Amino acid sequence: MENKQTPLQKHLYTMIFGTHTKAGKAFDIALIVVIISSIVVLMLDSVGIYKEKYGTLLYTIEWCFTAFFTIEYLLRLYCSPHRLAYARSFYGIIDVVAVLPTFLALFIPGASYLMAIRLLRVLRIFRILKLVRFLQESNFLLSALRMSARKIMVFFMTVFVLVTVFGSLMFAIEGPEHGFTSIPYSIYWAIVTMTTVGYGDLVPQTDLGKGLASLTMLMGYCIIAVPTGIITAQMGQEINLHRRLVKCPNCSENGHESDALYCKHCGSELPEPDKRLV
Repeated sequence: MENKQTPLQKHLYTMIFGTHTKAGKAFDIALIVVIISSIVVLMLDSVGIYKEKYGTLLYTIEWCFTAFFTIEYLLRLYCSPHRLAYARSFYGIIDVVAVLPTFLALFIPGASYLMAIRLLRVLRIFRILKLVRFLQESNFLLSALRMSARKIMVFFMTVFVLVTVFGSLMFAIEGPEHGFTSIPYSIYWAIVTMTTVGYGDLVPQTDLGKGLASLTMLMGYCIIAVPTGIITAQMGQEINLHRRLVKCPNCSENGHESDALYCKHCGSELPEPDKRLV
């Protein structure tokens, strides 16, 4: 359900959600600077020498950032014509994650909860995901991931079956005397081997085990590029679809680049990017 907007809400919406006005561009640039600055402060706070020397200052700056992101989120809710849809969207959830850890840390007292507080503080690193909204190409990637979800799920289920089989066989072949103490631990070895990571902390000793390890490595090389191909193909479809949707209002020709301003066929001005059907 769409909310009726006042002139103030319309102005804020154009500035905060729009990117093609001077105010909108200035707001976006300021937000990018604040996001990057907050990440830098978080990293400095994790360095012992800086935390000891500038702990109070870093803590104060962090709360300033938290206040800024809180106000930003409330303004987005205030001026959004579809508030519930925004709150449930990817960007809406990221905006909440950007401010929630700092507030939650206030309500977890006691020395026994220090690890939880540390986790909450580290979760602030997810503010960097707020930068995604400034990358137009990320929309293609997110759309491709959504469309490829079922195919990728089938792929991972297949990989899960393979590593379970190879891990179980290696456990039966090598056994605890060679370090393969359980089937889950052997599955860990299969995952490390199939992904060609090769930590070297678990190595087969028998000839049969080495043969199975070789087969696992070859299988890994064969399937490791599958998800990349799935996502790449889907991204190609999304880009082609987007180009078809950018149509010239004068000659009705399509196939323009997403950032094109003028028609490549007749030279007429194309609709503004935020008014195109995408």
